[in-house]
Formats: sequence, C-alpha cells, structure tokens
Amino acid sequence: MANSRSLRAPKRGDLVVEQIKRWIAERRLAPGDKLPKEEELQELFGVSKGTAREALKSLEVQGLVTVTTGPAGGATIGEVPLDRALQLLQNYLFFRELDVAQIYAVRRLLEPELAAGAVPHLTDEHFAALERSIETCAPHPASAAEALLQRQEDLHFHDTLAAANPNMLLRLMCQIINHLLRFSVTMGDQNSAAGHKLGETNVAAHRRLLAAARRGDARQVRKLMAEHIDEAERHVHQVAGAVQRRFVLDSDLWARVAHPSSKKKEQAK
Repeated sequence: MANSRSLRAPKRGDLVVEQIKRWIAERRLAPGDKLPKEEELQELFGVSKGTAREALKSLEVQGLVTVTTGPAGGATIGEVPLDRALQLLQNYLFFRELDVAQIYAVRRLLEPELAAGAVPHLTDEHFAALERSIETCAPHPASAAEALLQRQEDLHFHDTLAAANPNMLLRLMCQIINHLLRFSVTMGDQNSAAGHKLGETNVAAHRRLLAAARRGDARQVRKLMAEHIDEAERHVHQVAGAVQRRFVLDSDLWARVAHPSSKKKEQAK
C-alpha cells in the first residue's frame, strides 16, 4: 500500500508550482529566460502574493529558478545543478539498505561502457586532466589526510572520463556511482599497508587506461576498466569499506561551490 503521507492533498502553493512548470514547458523556455514578475504571476494564476512567493521559493529550492531582488530582479530559469540532484538521491537512499557490493555491481556493468564510449571524444584538455590526476595520486601519502585526498582524486579521474562521454544518461548513472563512493563509502585507515596497496593499484590501472585511451583503443579501455573495477572492489573490502548512511547538507554544497578544491576533500565521516 502506498505511504499515506504521499497521498495528502496538495497545498495551493504546490498547485501553482505545477502550473508554472506547465507554463514553462508549453512555452519551451530555456535556462536564462525570465519568468513574469511576481505581480504578473499573481494575476496570471489568480493567487495571492504569499502563494506566488511560496511557489517561487519551492522552484528555487528545486533548482529550477534563481530569484533575485531589486528593481531588475525576479525569477530566472536555470538548469537543476547536478549536485542538487545527487543530494536528493542521497536523501532517497538514506533509509534504504545499500552496501559496497551493490555499488560495485552497478559500477562493473556501467563504467567499462562509459570509458569506452568516452575514448573518441577525449580532448587534449581531458588527457591533461587525467595525467594530473595520476600525478597527484602517485606519490606515497605522508599522512592519512593526504591518502584521503588521493582517494578523492582517484574518483576525479573517473569523473573526467564521464565528462567526455556524450551519452548523457550513462554519464549521469556513473556520476551517481562516483557520488556514492565519494560521500557514502567509508574506509578504515587509508594510510595503512592495505590503503597504500589500494592507491598503488589505482594509479597503475589509471596509467594503463590513459595509455590505451591515447591510442584510441576503446576495446582495450573497456577491458582494462572492467579489470580495474574488480581489483578496486577487492582492495576496498580489504580496507573495511562500508556504506554509511549520510545526508548531504546544503552546507556541503555551498562549500563545494565556494571552494572547488574541497570537492577532492569530501568524504563520508
């Protein structure tokens, strides 16, 4: 039976949000386009000032509009940020059972195809980013904090491959996996012998992947990525990798926007 909380009667503001979404879709508005002023929205949808503001606030929370104040202010349509979408996914998963094996089972299915599909689209900029990622992870970490940063940079290597793949849906699915590994999977002492082994094998695998990608050998990249995922999962289990339930807070997202380098430092505590 459906949860009774999902069957509540919608509030007036919720109905206006739906009307505004239909209005945007019917007019095929795009990011950067302006919504009518607040007073116009009241007249257009026959609602009070408070209801119009409630609807705009809901759209802003969803990431669909940005609201500014002042004479030239108003609501501007925007694309929903990936971080916001991933935050909502994290909220969905919070009360559900998820483990490392499930994450890697999906990763094993998707990421070899993602990497192979990215090969024809890799640019000099992508190759430079992949090379920098390997160079960052290659030195022996001097501390647990540095080892953690390197594990985050390991994921950045995979993010870079995802960015090059033109299949938007496949790219999103793999970004979801990277997000879960970044925010939800905790590990034991990453500066231990097992942690060092994880880092070393990741670097070696990434070097092989980069070499094959530079040759334009998508078939080999697919094979190497499958082997890399299998090897990485074994080492994650050896360092006691486990999924920890965690909310991604707005403050986490603000920190990532204010300090882009902090994206490499994020990890479930």
